[in-house]
Amino acid sequence: MLRIFLLFALILSASGAFSRERTPAGQIAYSPSTVTLSPQPSRINIALVGDMMLGTNFPDDTLADDDGVSLLQSVAPFLRAADITFGNLEGVLLDEGEPVKSCNLAENCYLFRTPSHYVNYLSEAGFDVMSLANNHARDFGESGLSASMATLASAGIRHSGQHGDIASWEVRGLRVALIAFAPFIGSHDMLDEDRARELVHELSQAHDIVIVSVHAGAEGPEAMHLTFAKELYHGEDRGNVDSFARAVIDAGADLVVGHGPHVPRALHVYRGRMIAYSLGNFCTFWGISVDEVRGLAPILTVELDGEGRFLEGQITSALQVRPHGPVLDPKHGAARLIARLTRMDFPDSSLLISAEGRVRLKPPRVTEAALPAPHSSATSQEF
Repeated sequence: MLRIFLLFALILSASGAFSRERTPAGQIAYSPSTVTLSPQPSRINIALVGDMMLGTNFPDDTLADDDGVSLLQSVAPFLRAADITFGNLEGVLLDEGEPVKSCNLAENCYLFRTPSHYVNYLSEAGFDVMSLANNHARDFGESGLSASMATLASAGIRHSGQHGDIASWEVRGLRVALIAFAPFIGSHDMLDEDRARELVHELSQAHDIVIVSVHAGAEGPEAMHLTFAKELYHGEDRGNVDSFARAVIDAGADLVVGHGPHVPRALHVYRGRMIAYSLGNFCTFWGISVDEVRGLAPILTVELDGEGRFLEGQITSALQVRPHGPVLDPKHGAARLIARLTRMDFPDSSLLISAEGRVRLKPPRVTEAALPAPHSSATSQEF
């Protein structure tokens, strides 16, 4: 039956039955006292990617030769196919201005200023909502962050990151919220778990689906494995990502998507909800390393039911090959790595991840007590 359903869905999708319509630009305000939740749960598909920085013209111009037009074209069909598509935007969308950011270590100081018209490439690729809670969103100060928010909104792309900035909208009859956290000043603070729980719980009372984005954890290939403890990077507290993810799910979150380490990390299902601890880099043009595992660019598509429970998913593996953007990887490198990390970090994981990236729940164990008695008239089942 599942194969028949998937084939039917594919036919309907090709005919435009599942095509998306963008709502007007800007955030949708919500009030818990006036929101009516969807009475009939349905299914929703969400495509998730990690860090994005489509090129910078500061301090030097390292933009693509074609002005970035083709950076996302190879992967756009996979992004546009989902009901919701999310990414983390590093740097600012800004045409001019001087940075205000200062760094403790000059050799580790990176500043990203992407021309504002690049927002069109994000919109054309299918992005619906972006995180602005990261360590580069304020490279050009609060005015730079405000410019990014306004530019995204003008293209119909929602955003979250700054205190009080929460995306809220309706998709396929479901009320959806996305709130982005990070351990950095001015963002929703992932280091304050008590306040994070309060914010997420409030959102869960007014929405069918609550998505939490978190930019946290140490960085680089040595940070692929979860420590299940507080992580430091150059002496900076980058939080306990696992503790945070479980806390917000306990408070009512339905999906947690992590980014920041610049490398993929494991997947996990906790209380029926998906946690992607890090999706690494996705489209990070000159300025962010894409060497080896940093160049893996997974697209994680998850299907949730109307109450936010994880049903199944797919890791579409892509690679960043400069001077191009992400391109499909026939060797499925990202999927294979995430599968391995999941097995190692969660030996008792309830997930099965195939070499080609299919993500599904393990079938429940069948105990002897649950089996039909001999000579029973019960119909045989396949497990």
